[in-house]
Amino acid sequence: MRQIVQPGTGPRERIQWVEARGEVFAFDLTPGVSLLEAVRRGFSARGYDSGVLTMTAGTLGPFAYVMPALSATPDHAAFYSQTCRPSGETRLTRGAMTLGLRDDKPFFHCHALWTEADGRRGGGHILPDETIVAEPFRVEALGLSGAAFIAGHDPETNFKLFGPVARPAIGTQADRRVFAMRLRPNSDIAHLLENFCAAQGVTHARIHGGVGSTIGAHFDDGRTVTPFATEVLVRAGQIAPADDGGPRVDLDVALVDYTGGLAEGRLERGDNPVLMTMELVLEAL
Repeated sequence: MRQIVQPGTGPRERIQWVEARGEVFAFDLTPGVSLLEAVRRGFSARGYDSGVLTMTAGTLGPFAYVMPALSATPDHAAFYSQTCRPSGETRLTRGAMTLGLRDDKPFFHCHALWTEADGRRGGGHILPDETIVAEPFRVEALGLSGAAFIAGHDPETNFKLFGPVARPAIGTQADRRVFAMRLRPNSDIAHLLENFCAAQGVTHARIHGGVGSTIGAHFDDGRTVTPFATEVLVRAGQIAPADDGGPRVDLDVALVDYTGGLAEGRLERGDNPVLMTMELVLEAL
């Protein structure tokens, strides 16, 4: 399986996780404010400051983003491009987001695909404060009680990354058994989740959110993405029993690689290792 040498070392355990409770809800983003503020308001109205989000449409403008890029120094295995600011309004086609806290303030990690005003299709990492909601649009969310995604320095990748941290439960309508997760580099996504579910006795589960990166990609129809640095969002994911009775992951994703190439499809199990991180919430059904 593909591997990338990181600048530091990490713990033996390849999943950072916290069991919590979750509430699934939907809300409309407020136009005229930053995407971060619009999302914060929607979560705060339900009593949450952390969770995950899925966007299936929406109009943004002004709009700012970065793409994955090669690193100019040995400090990181990969890095970000310069900031891109396409003119006009940008229409999202799909997006996934992790909302949490960075330096005790609201922050998000969001990957998406979109179409720009001139018709160009693109994808990448949306910048929270420089992107404005142009029109109201509905999003699907899951709020966390008993856990939160908190950004902290990761010695392995040398980035400041979201990871789940246990917190006191809050008085909300959260009634679903969930696991807030961060998957670490150089392990296959499907195998990590399948082994985790087997250990926890989870036979059926649904994936919410899903923001991260993989070392290229191998899809179940045989297509491959060769450029190693990608930014990935999960379009749909579930865990169900395989023929042998063990848990089996079915993961549908979209991604952009560092050359600007876009790809979408179901990942092949066993051959899609994490590059930097993968954040998600696993709901036990």
